[in-house]
Amino acid sequence: MLDRLKASYLFYPVLIVLALFSVDSFAHGVDDTTRDYLQSISGIEIIPFMYIGAKHMVTGYDHLLFLVGVLFFLHRTRDVLLYVSMFTVGHSITLMTGVLADIQVNAYLIDAIIGLSVVYKGFDNLGGFKKLCGFQPNPKAAVLIFGLFHGFGLATKIQEFGLPSEGLAANLLAFNFGVELGQFLALMFILLVINIWRRHASFQRFSSVTNAALMSAGFMLIGYQLTGYFVN
Repeated sequence: MLDRLKASYLFYPVLIVLALFSVDSFAHGVDDTTRDYLQSISGIEIIPFMYIGAKHMVTGYDHLLFLVGVLFFLHRTRDVLLYVSMFTVGHSITLMTGVLADIQVNAYLIDAIIGLSVVYKGFDNLGGFKKLCGFQPNPKAAVLIFGLFHGFGLATKIQEFGLPSEGLAANLLAFNFGVELGQFLALMFILLVINIWRRHASFQRFSSVTNAALMSAGFMLIGYQLTGYFVN
């Protein structure tokens, strides 16, 4: 019973906090102040774009839920760095390419795929692929591929504002650096919580419930985004 309470206090608040964002957060929304600023800028604005990138990642709980799934069973620092690097490379490529090459992708469909990435990782952590298919897809390749889609999700938001071409590349680099900074800060918190929880017997006992909760959150994201796609 004590282990169950510790599990609840240590980890489930993370999922609850991530779930209690506004509807705008579901859609990767941008607050009015940021929106007005992005629509009024001209030239290179390094610090503001770094801030916006960091803020987007810290409040972008679909990205964070995916990372929770990726990191959930990783014990070694080397593995954490490897998987996070794969994710970073993936979303950095499509963020920069998507905006600079003006690759138009429907934001609702991309966000639905991001929701699918959360479902995928929860299912993978539960051993679903081994039980259902008899094998496990390459987890590193999966993180890289889904990282590419997460990057397109970031790109679609930037594209909505029609930023001027002057200083665009530099501003995007600053935004991407801010995303990595926000990701680093979020990962520190996530890893701290998971590592503390691992010390208790409840970690293994409730790991299945936690990953099932991740899958449920992913399905909610998919449903929300597909509804937005068909309604709008």
